[in-house]
Amino acid sequence: MAWRLAVAFMVAVYVENAGAINPGFVVRVTNKGLDYARQIGITVLQKELSTIKLPDFSGTFHIKHLGKGYYSFHDLVIRNFQLPSSQVEPVPNVGLKLSISDGFVQLDGQWHVKKSFIKDHGSFDLKVEGLSVSVGLALGSDSSGRPTVSAASCSSHISNVRVHISGKLSWLLDLFHKKIDAEFRKVMEDKICPVVSESINSKLQPILQTLPVTAKIDHIAGVDYSLLGPPIATAESVDVNLKGECFDLAHRSTVPFPPPAIAFPVDHNLMVYCGVSDYFFNTASFVYQAAGALIFNVTDDMIPKDFQMRLNTSTFGSLIPQVQKMYPNMLMKLMMSTPSAPVLKITPGNLTIAPALDFQAFAILPNSSLAPLFLLGVTTDVSAKIAVNSTRIVGSLALSRLQMTLKHSDVGPFSVALLDVAVNFYVSNILLPQINGKLERGFPLPLLDHVQLTDLILKPQQDFLQLGANINYG
Repeated sequence: MAWRLAVAFMVAVYVENAGAINPGFVVRVTNKGLDYARQIGITVLQKELSTIKLPDFSGTFHIKHLGKGYYSFHDLVIRNFQLPSSQVEPVPNVGLKLSISDGFVQLDGQWHVKKSFIKDHGSFDLKVEGLSVSVGLALGSDSSGRPTVSAASCSSHISNVRVHISGKLSWLLDLFHKKIDAEFRKVMEDKICPVVSESINSKLQPILQTLPVTAKIDHIAGVDYSLLGPPIATAESVDVNLKGECFDLAHRSTVPFPPPAIAFPVDHNLMVYCGVSDYFFNTASFVYQAAGALIFNVTDDMIPKDFQMRLNTSTFGSLIPQVQKMYPNMLMKLMMSTPSAPVLKITPGNLTIAPALDFQAFAILPNSSLAPLFLLGVTTDVSAKIAVNSTRIVGSLALSRLQMTLKHSDVGPFSVALLDVAVNFYVSNILLPQINGKLERGFPLPLLDHVQLTDLILKPQQDFLQLGANINYG
């Protein structure tokens, strides 16, 4: 029984921890960013509301001494619809609340009245003042890992309706203007919330659906940007937790290390902040190393003509005589590989890598096959520089001096110190530009369509990069 309880406890702990997955990439939309989205959304909503098709309505009236009559209002057309005041605020653990106040609507149309044998018609204009709308927005995520938004609640209210009726019998309609005002108020209020909900579904939701769940880096790797769960609203922002994991396009496998927690500093000067975990970059390193893509070659035709240390057995034979004896007058090839994936470490103000590298030297035989000469183990301190533009994260590396050890020799023992100048030159001037050329292509950012980032800042924090930006949409 005790053994079973212990197993059950361990399973429960595992399941609980498995559900609490840290994101590799976090997007935080601040109140400033939400307000920018509100401005864009209100412009769209105002346009949509101005196209409301109002129904004709009619009724009967009864006036003392005049008896019963019939009236109708038809051909109602909105001429002006203004939403001058609005705000959006996050509701912690719920979503967003959009509040609109002081709305103004102006419309006109035709009226018709009939009383016994008396008939008349004319035009009217109407002003709706003090229109207010309150909308609760629920934030979620769909099965594909994209964010969703829907109108969870909506209410509207009109403070005042003023109708001006023209025509010979307009005085007759003025006698029961309160009833007419109430009818207009009801028609407008009944129409507003359905239009708001439809605008959210047809305008806002399609924009969110443009978030790339996966983004291709190159022919080898992509990035998984799917949401780990619904966006989380706090008092001052909305956080969107993305998986932020690179994967092999041909064969996806489990990454053998977890992402660390990302602790955002309190900063709300810009519209959006992103936390890019070192997990994001290290999964890329893992993928490329597993795919054999972190192998780089140096051959003699890559060496500048004025460099005297040629990559051939004649030159190396002056340092290691056995090389020339065994393989006289042959070209050589130097291959750099990584026994394990390099690990990027991000700390406040610094990005460092301490990779372990293997350098295998070959003689190129007359039949183009390769004969192994020696294998060097190389360590070095690498400083990484990461930058960001409006669509991508890009990087570059700078190396310190190499430290070499002889791991294996097929040409007998020799002092690796003899190769110091040559190997450092090959790495700094030939291999490093190859690597930086790949890093300059960068990683695509998870951006919605028509969104561009401006005023970019980048700060290394503990275990993640903090990216801040303002947004332009259009």
